[in-house]
Amino acid sequence: MTRSETSALRASYGSISKNMAKVEEGNIRVLIVDDIPETRENLRKLLYFESDIEVVGAAASGEESVKMAKELQPHIVLMDVKMPGMNGIAAGELICQNVPTAQIIMMSVHGDVDYLRRSMLAGAKDFLIKPFTREELVSTIRRVHARRETIEQVPIQPLEEAKPKERGKVISVFGPKGGVGTSTIAVNLAIALQKEMGKEARVALVDGSLQFGDVGVLLNLHPTRSIADLATQGGGIDLDMVESAMIPHSSGIKALLAPPSPEMADLILPEHMKSILDEMRRAFDYIVIDTSTSLHDLMLMILDYSDKVVLITTPDVSSVKNTRLFFELTDALGYEEEKVLLVINMANRRGGISPKLIEENLRHKVAVEITMDERTVLSAINRGIPFVLDGRRKTISQSIFKLAEQLIRS
Repeated sequence: MTRSETSALRASYGSISKNMAKVEEGNIRVLIVDDIPETRENLRKLLYFESDIEVVGAAASGEESVKMAKELQPHIVLMDVKMPGMNGIAAGELICQNVPTAQIIMMSVHGDVDYLRRSMLAGAKDFLIKPFTREELVSTIRRVHARRETIEQVPIQPLEEAKPKERGKVISVFGPKGGVGTSTIAVNLAIALQKEMGKEARVALVDGSLQFGDVGVLLNLHPTRSIADLATQGGGIDLDMVESAMIPHSSGIKALLAPPSPEMADLILPEHMKSILDEMRRAFDYIVIDTSTSLHDLMLMILDYSDKVVLITTPDVSSVKNTRLFFELTDALGYEEEKVLLVINMANRRGGISPKLIEENLRHKVAVEITMDERTVLSAINRGIPFVLDGRRKTISQSIFKLAEQLIRS
């Protein structure tokens, strides 16, 4: 070893010692693992000003990361997937075996399904796609650490006293005809439920229109991960995997987006969707699903699985005709009448059929009428900011909140 290499090594361990001295009880201890020095330093800088996060070490290889994890006992390990020698997946697996209190967050420039699946099977709790922002990095670290603390703090109760958590409710928003506003209503309804239930509630939004989903666009989210990441071949889908594939929104909801390209929709089978929803029920109070108009096996599985189906129609002959056909289907499937809530969108459209005539034609009561406000809706779509975030000032927002209140009461 040359003198310069020795000096660099001493400086590295000196930096680790200083970081160790700074660590306060209760702070999140982070170990950075990446073979590129510039990346390690950039990650250090991104986390430097976070008062509750301390970088306790930085490793340049998988082998070194295993040794340092044993010595430093970090809460979080930021692990690059692709490194020479021992890669991040192998190193992460060894760390999980030897330091079970450490939580692995994988980092990679690749966002494909295979990397995610292999990382999760190795024990990783989340996955970051490079390049990512400081906000994404910090929120991921805090989320994974909070999940770890929640697991550790769960009191052990005698078997007879343990009570299962009430399962979350699944709400599908379905339109039997394109262009009736299904996606817009689903997105705004999810946020309205979050606002009505308060910050402590957990609301998920699933883009079930797998080929051409618009949820990401309507929320102005960058699709770094999607439901396609959960279409694993072998191995089950668990809650950690589901949450790692979801993207948080500033409103408080979390979204599971459609695949980034239409052909990837075929990866998601009905059994995948059922497993995903089963896991979501354990963690979320409400799961809102935006659906497509095609009644294939996957969509029928979603409708069957749902606690409530919000059926969207518009005041025109074509839409009402398709809505009547849908009710004939639900009768044949044996759905109870209260499972389906009929909603008229664009209710005040000039020349449209009146809600009373629609009720008489369909022989179903209209639960909510959503007024037409083209300017507000188009502005919200173009900005990627759902209109209910402005509160109840507009009549169209009041209609969405009314729908949310009915679903909460039911």
